[in-house]
Amino acid sequence: MRRRVLYIEPVVSELVDSWKGYLSQFKDPETELEVTSLTEGPRHLRYYSYGALVVPKILKIIKEAEKENFDAAIIGCFYDPGLRAAREIAEKLVVTAPAEASMHIAVTLGQRFSIIVGSTKGIPLMRENVIKYGFQDHLASFQAIGMGVLDLQTDPEETKRRIVQAAEKAIEQDGAEVIILGCTHQFGLYQELQSALGVPVIDVALAALNYAEFLVDLRNKHGWYFNKKNEYLPPPREEIESWRLLDLF
Repeated sequence: MRRRVLYIEPVVSELVDSWKGYLSQFKDPETELEVTSLTEGPRHLRYYSYGALVVPKILKIIKEAEKENFDAAIIGCFYDPGLRAAREIAEKLVVTAPAEASMHIAVTLGQRFSIIVGSTKGIPLMRENVIKYGFQDHLASFQAIGMGVLDLQTDPEETKRRIVQAAEKAIEQDGAEVIILGCTHQFGLYQELQSALGVPVIDVALAALNYAEFLVDLRNKHGWYFNKKNEYLPPPREEIESWRLLDLF
């Protein structure tokens, strides 16, 4: 069953080709994958204000993806910026994001998970998402490794060393059974980390990709799609047109 999936780097990024090459190794053979990023704006979303700036741009990309007949779109940041808004305006497009996808997978693989984060700055927003998604009883801990988003791929060996140290603490002291790498820029490390730690280690970008494929299959095979009558009820078309909002998203 063919699927067209768009992975959105919701920042200005030079890693579009790297992302496509990496994700393509793990996609289903029946999935056609495209990767895009923003043309202007921040290069990371560490701050609430940066996240607020990119959401309107994400919504425009979501609407364009639906017009271009993509089956799914992934908002590629562990903060899941604009996820609910994107699902609200999508008509049949599957929309997912790394945090939600990886937590759903983690609680299937083990009872408690810990999230490895770059710095403590991101923990409050991530904790809000854990609670919003209903996984607070499964959260063992957050462990910060003292690195910024743009530093994570600069020295992969140092990044791995710090992640192993933090993950061992999460496993031994906090009772974590699954480790979630709490930033998409921790990509490409999970296999070595998993071998070293002996527990499932979730690469959140891959989790989002494979979860998107799964959700597309559920939609296509069973008609299971986001409920559009309550939480994801879209704005009235007449309001959008009369208030001249069409150009905004």
